[in-house]
Amino acid sequence: MDAKVALFVLFTFFVLCSPQPLERNQYAPCKHLILYFHDIIYNGRNAPNATSAIVADPQGANLTKLATQFHFGNLVVFDDPVTLDNNLHSEPVGRAQGFYIYDSKNTFTACLGFTFVLNSTYHQGTITFAGADPALKKTRDISVTGGTGDFFMHRGIAIIMTDAFEGEVYFRLRVEIKFYECW
Repeated sequence: MDAKVALFVLFTFFVLCSPQPLERNQYAPCKHLILYFHDIIYNGRNAPNATSAIVADPQGANLTKLATQFHFGNLVVFDDPVTLDNNLHSEPVGRAQGFYIYDSKNTFTACLGFTFVLNSTYHQGTITFAGADPALKKTRDISVTGGTGDFFMHRGIAIIMTDAFEGEVYFRLRVEIKFYECW
């Protein structure tokens, strides 16, 4: 019996004296990307180039005319090119597909839900995003809720910034993606 107690004490001593594993910095991203997507809004005259359209409008469903102040109630769907740089004419690495709903009567803000569908030599797979977009702020954070392919079950945060805009016809978003959970 004494041998078992001595062995138990020795084992406990070694466990308590062993070096603790270093804790991983929980705030350092495990993967980081910067991508751009280009949104060309259909205005009734630019169908060949448009990549997004208002599909629901509280102002009588007149899809060629934008809603009044702040676009409240408009639902826009998009299928925009995604590039590695901020040039609209660069070779796309994928598509941004989803929707945004203007959800405030008092300011430009929208609820976003979209997916980057990437199919290039750089990246294969999807990245899914969801969150609020208070468009007048310089930078906004939205959640990265998952992915497939190279981004299988990745989660994190995306910092979006309006990189350029031309009236109510074109805007470009810079999307800095920081994955904090990589599988």
